[in-house]
Amino acid sequence: MRIAFLTASEGVEQVELTEPWKAARDAGHEPVLVSTKPGEVQAFHHLDKADTFPVDEVVGDVGADSFGGLVLPGGVANPDLLRMDDQAVALVKEFFEQGRPVAAICHAPWTLVEADVVRGRELTSWPSLRTDIRNAGGTWVDEQVKVCSHGSNKLVTSRKPDDLKAFCETALEVFVG
Repeated sequence: MRIAFLTASEGVEQVELTEPWKAARDAGHEPVLVSTKPGEVQAFHHLDKADTFPVDEVVGDVGADSFGGLVLPGGVANPDLLRMDDQAVALVKEFFEQGRPVAAICHAPWTLVEADVVRGRELTSWPSLRTDIRNAGGTWVDEQVKVCSHGSNKLVTSRKPDDLKAFCETALEVFVG
């Protein structure tokens, strides 16, 4: 299965990209780096520049129907930049409209808020997003990993890098389930 990993051109938290990527690849799936610009994505270790990663697809050139699931890695800047990109927001919304599974960690739910897909859902995130999630009609919970089924769509969320093991395992179960 092809799994989209959506990031802005910079600001993604490296471990929140690389650990789910490795888990997907090790499980026999094809991770695809989708970004807002062609070229490379600049990852970060919190606020320090880390590695760069080659972009496979540009957000305006793909649709949700090309993938079995979507992973939204965090980092503070990454989802903030994504939510300012109309095509990225539209792609996220398309995954929900098509009932495809989505997994988001840390600050990534900011993009979900912008796509207006959290209303009526329970999810977790980095704690500073709880008010944004509540204001968007969602219910914020403080759990390592949360799976919310709403209609035909399943959403997997986690709070932080310490939750990555549970996040990766749960996301893969939901994606193939």
